[in-house]
Amino acid sequence: MNTTRTINLKSRPKGTPKLSDFDFTTSEVKELQKGEVLLRTTYVSVDPYLRGRMSDAKSYIEPFELNKPIVSGIIAEVIDSKSDNFSVGDFVSGVLEWKETQVAKEDSLKKVDPNQAPLSAYLGILGMTGLTAYLGLTEIGKPKEGETLVVSGAAGAVGSIVGQIGKILGLHVVGIAGTDEKVDMIKSDFGFDEGINYNTTENMTQAIAKACPDGVDVYFDNVGGEISEAVLFNINKFSRTVNCGAISVYNNTELPKSISVQPFLIKNSSSMQGFVIFDYVDKHPAGIKQLAKWLQEGKLEYTETIQEGFETIPQAFLDLFEGKNKGKMVVKL
Repeated sequence: MNTTRTINLKSRPKGTPKLSDFDFTTSEVKELQKGEVLLRTTYVSVDPYLRGRMSDAKSYIEPFELNKPIVSGIIAEVIDSKSDNFSVGDFVSGVLEWKETQVAKEDSLKKVDPNQAPLSAYLGILGMTGLTAYLGLTEIGKPKEGETLVVSGAAGAVGSIVGQIGKILGLHVVGIAGTDEKVDMIKSDFGFDEGINYNTTENMTQAIAKACPDGVDVYFDNVGGEISEAVLFNINKFSRTVNCGAISVYNNTELPKSISVQPFLIKNSSSMQGFVIFDYVDKHPAGIKQLAKWLQEGKLEYTETIQEGFETIPQAFLDLFEGKNKGKMVVKL
């Protein structure tokens, strides 16, 4: 029977994950049954939310099991098929295991077209990343032309798309990132109006006030922590905060000490809502259609950080927490 290399979760991380929390093993590839396909992995998505699944704390999705394969968004090529829906040579996307080859059921996969967009784009701007940006901003942020949008993690996969959508919708867009290079990138490549480097800014509250002279109407939060606290001092009446991620605190081993958000929300009649992309499954097809249209019209740009080699997947994941990615982080096999 054929075998494949597999990456398992060896131990639950305490604080920031380490390479020793992952384990490379060889596993058997099961025999193909009717309605199944044999896949060869092409691209693997690594995302901050995977850190939550490495913990056994209660969450919106089941945690990874120890000594079992980690799963994430993957693009793969069909190399054998007993499915009426997929043929050898087709490319598919799905939530699949970190394996070089594997068998998957046909109803867990979606065909993607390499002639319409690069394959990796289906893990990013035309996949869950793009949908997270689009639906989070439009469904919760409810932006109106002329308003001010602030995006943290602005050079990341989701944040860079949020800012561009904000510009398409007629907003004044301010991005927060961690290096001068990233600040330059979000302005020159993605059209943000202003950028703030949180690592070199002594007073974030004042910097946000300067970049947002009319205050903040919509805040798309990818980081949490002190950066998000600084935004609160600048929110307008009836502002909306979209809680998408909190990468700054994912690896904390103790509860962070932070200011109370309630007084800010009460006095400004403001709203703050968290979400996961699965909350809007019925809106996914329309969202992908809109994103694809903007992409074809040249209104959206995207950037990727692509690592190469199956063995680099764990390190690529760890690099997310050091801000080493620009845009979407993917691994090419």
